[in-house]
Amino acid sequence: MNMLFMQSNKQNTMSMTNEISALCRALEQAEAVIIGAGAGLSTAAGFVYSGKRFHTYFSDFAAKYHFKNMYAGGFFPYDTLNEHWAYWSRYIYINRYLDTPTPLYQALYKLVMDKDYFVITTNVDHCFQKAGFDKKRLYYTQGDYGLFQCSEPCHEKTYDNAETIRKMVMAQGYQIGADNLCLPAGVTAKMSVPDELIPRCPKCGKPMSMNLRADDTFVQDEGWYQAAERYRLFLQEHEDAKVLFLELGVGYNTPGIIKYPFWQMTAENREAVYACINYGEAACPPEISGQAICINGDIGEVFQRLTKYES
Repeated sequence: MNMLFMQSNKQNTMSMTNEISALCRALEQAEAVIIGAGAGLSTAAGFVYSGKRFHTYFSDFAAKYHFKNMYAGGFFPYDTLNEHWAYWSRYIYINRYLDTPTPLYQALYKLVMDKDYFVITTNVDHCFQKAGFDKKRLYYTQGDYGLFQCSEPCHEKTYDNAETIRKMVMAQGYQIGADNLCLPAGVTAKMSVPDELIPRCPKCGKPMSMNLRADDTFVQDEGWYQAAERYRLFLQEHEDAKVLFLELGVGYNTPGIIKYPFWQMTAENREAVYACINYGEAACPPEISGQAICINGDIGEVFQRLTKYES
């Protein structure tokens, strides 16, 4: 499917109302819903990695190193592991252990909870499971902020990091609230964590790293393979069914994981519908245009209108 021939959703053949109406019908008629979620979904839910949210938690790092968003800070070559983990522990806590500012994931769950569904996502923030989605219907392809792995790696196992991250954050002076991190009045956050909190591999003693697919050291542990197999079997079971491929906030950084396979599977199944909601990047190839619903808009706004339409 040639990218040069993709048709944008800027055309006026369907109004937003008609598109949402079509998506509502597709949800009602679907025998199975396969959700493909990218970073745009969490962004729409309020997990923004720049601007006010960035400066609330990382103004000290921004002032010292002059990066302007959380992503840049995550790749910065800090001089010590103490400073590296000071940054990353804040980053992980607010993007993994705090809830999203808006209940967008919960709204999505309500739309599909009574359906035969499965989720494949490149997001690593655990939002689906926190919103109520069945763990056995989730495939996190790129890892999880909540897991450590050996940085080598010397073995294929991951480790829950909740308690260690919590201790790191508190060691910097933060108080942990129900839905935020805060500094007591007059307290300046430390930009390092003590040596004893730096995570090290229990097998070889090397520093731990995050279980994120950033390079060829990414660990695909037993849970990852089990999720991949459950997804494969789900696709196989529904390959000729009335499937709604619901793509949410997926861009073109890694289109081979969700977007291109969704297009291909829609083309191979005349009963399938491909629906894409993405602000500025909702499109499909002409080969599946008759089976597609492309909504160029904010996911949160679309969900609000979809919920009202259903009721």
